[in-house]
Amino acid sequence: MSVAPAAVGLDKPIYTISVASEILETHPRTLMMYEHLNLIVPYRTSTNRRRYSQRDILALQAIQRLTRHHGLNLNGARYVIQCLRLLDEHGIRRPNHLDDIEVTEVRL
Repeated sequence: MSVAPAAVGLDKPIYTISVASEILETHPRTLMMYEHLNLIVPYRTSTNRRRYSQRDILALQAIQRLTRHHGLNLNGARYVIQCLRLLDEHGIRRPNHLDDIEVTEVRL
């Protein structure tokens, strides 16, 4: 009988900045800018290296979708994500054109 590997938690810091930027198809400097703006705060190792979690990646994907496809700036994206989380938490239907934004696991 084989045992399935344990699922990696959403908050486990596993991705380096180069891997995260490849997943997100963006420049590592963009991720540093997002960090500077406190949109995302990656875990830092004892040697001060950034490590991104799956939750960080999900948040960054939501931000990208809002900025690239919906034309928002970064502050607007942060605000819309917070509003969508509130709507979802209270069972209020969100606008149809924002159905493609997944914010269930996002914390900003």
